[in-house]
Amino acid sequence: MPKASLAAIVKHCDQLLRTKSIGDYDGAANGLQVESRGPITRIAATVDASLATVKLAIAAKADLLIVHHGLFWSPSHPWTGKKYELLRLLIENNLAVYSSHLPLDAHPKFGNNAQLCAALGLKNLKPFFLTHGQTIGFKTQQNISRAELAKRLERATGAKPKIIPGGNEICERIGVVTGGAGDGLKIAADEGVDTFITGEGPQWTFALAEELGLNVFYGGHYATETFGVKTLAAHLSNKFTLPWTFVDHPTGL
Repeated sequence: MPKASLAAIVKHCDQLLRTKSIGDYDGAANGLQVESRGPITRIAATVDASLATVKLAIAAKADLLIVHHGLFWSPSHPWTGKKYELLRLLIENNLAVYSSHLPLDAHPKFGNNAQLCAALGLKNLKPFFLTHGQTIGFKTQQNISRAELAKRLERATGAKPKIIPGGNEICERIGVVTGGAGDGLKIAADEGVDTFITGEGPQWTFALAEELGLNVFYGGHYATETFGVKTLAAHLSNKFTLPWTFVDHPTGL
């Protein structure tokens, strides 16, 4: 059975994703979040670290779980109830957790935004959407009808997008930021796009999109962020000769 050192995998991920140099939300805690004993033999990847996905990773016989949304967004104490059950399962089943939020969003090859752009057939990408000290998304100039872009997004994610048709029928300057960037419509418009693709946004963004003359595509927070963890896990599988699996636990949101 092939094996790899957890320390070697973590070092490679930290360097590849520039984990220490990418700004993020305080609760992101990017990098190794839970250590384990012994070598890694199988990798699981998922969007959200939760009790449900930990159980699925254990059922898949993984000993390393790669996640986009980690464990520590809110205070992680006391260790009681479901929190205790989650931690107990991690330790008893020797399951390490590595999390990468904005570093994975921003990566020009393996990231959620780069991969979604590729799935949409968008090329000639330029950095886009400044947040936490760096750009994390991409923008491009192309002529695509709003209807065609909606079809491409649905094919890419497997989920029917919600559309705010605030701009022209032909999308010419398209920006992509996966996840929950809907509250950043003004940032997107100020950076010159007429069409903004993200995962989800608040109800008030409908009126704002109309005021800004902006087409907005909400493809689903979960659905737009499966790309990065899959691509990173596949890369690690190839580099360290380890099997990997995607643990799908869709939220529909």
